[in-house]
Amino acid sequence: MARQPNYRSGSDYVVEFLDYRFSFASSDFEERVIAAAVRLELVSGNNLGEDETADLVELAASPIGQISEPRSDLGHYLIENWGRISLVHGESLVYWLRKLVFRGAWLDHRVKQGLLEVAWDDDQAEFGYRDPGGARTLLELAPVPSWRKLRYGD
Repeated sequence: MARQPNYRSGSDYVVEFLDYRFSFASSDFEERVIAAAVRLELVSGNNLGEDETADLVELAASPIGQISEPRSDLGHYLIENWGRISLVHGESLVYWLRKLVFRGAWLDHRVKQGLLEVAWDDDQAEFGYRDPGGARTLLELAPVPSWRKLRYGD
């Protein structure tokens, strides 16, 4: 079976996840990491400052999943509370940040290849994906864990 081509939006960040190697432009990767942090409820919104964004990006992009020198209050919060934040109910924050970044890039790549279409789901009141040929799409996005109780700024 031929392997799917890897996602590429630039060469600023090259990250491997499972059997995929994705290459991102800075702005693309930053937006995806912020969106992942919002989805995980680690932060309350996507209006993060440059230093907060840099700390989250370092956490997600670092091979060992760490922030070496925090630049922001968010970075300091993550380091000071890492024992409580790194794992929630056995789920790794770094793993989930990366997983959501890759999931979004993988879905976008499938849309670009014409293998999926973006569609509005009236029942869920959100966008979803469907097979452009009309076949049933077997894409169910698994629920994600929540860091809401440990959210920064609350």
